[in-house]
Amino acid sequence: MSRIGKEPVKVPSGVDVKIDGLLVTAKGMLGEETYRLTDDVSVTQQDGALTVSPANEGKRARTMWGTARSQLQNLVTGVSEGFTYNLDIQGVGYRAAVQGRTLNLQLGYSHDIDYPIPEGVSVSVERNVAIEVKGSNKAVIGQFCSEVRAFRPPEPYKGKGVRYRNEYVMRKEGKKK
Repeated sequence: MSRIGKEPVKVPSGVDVKIDGLLVTAKGMLGEETYRLTDDVSVTQQDGALTVSPANEGKRARTMWGTARSQLQNLVTGVSEGFTYNLDIQGVGYRAAVQGRTLNLQLGYSHDIDYPIPEGVSVSVERNVAIEVKGSNKAVIGQFCSEVRAFRPPEPYKGKGVRYRNEYVMRKEGKKK
């Protein structure tokens, strides 16, 4: 039994969920998102909650049970509350700016990095070093933040680079004489 899968997904007021075969669509105040289920799970809607159950007794059905439930939870939370990721830039001369639908990063390279912002994602920069990424699709926001962090990941000696706000970087001791 999946401990995650057997919990129902509560649908808050203001969110409209439609199930059309394997396609689940949620519409809320922050937009509309869809998720395509595999044929190994089935979803029912009753009493303001979505219940996911495996379609058969196979191993793949049991593994997709919890995954589908988590994806549906992210779908409902995304259109009702949204998701926020925070990135911090540390380093002398390192900074970021938003220019239209492009994030401009200066991370110590000989050139600036102009990175396009995907649709459905809003980016704001505070104090030139704090990046806040908001949106309704958790996977798209997480992928965007991961790619921005990959331009200059935090290094262990001085801690310079792009990091998540709550990320801890293990520091190393420098060279000894």
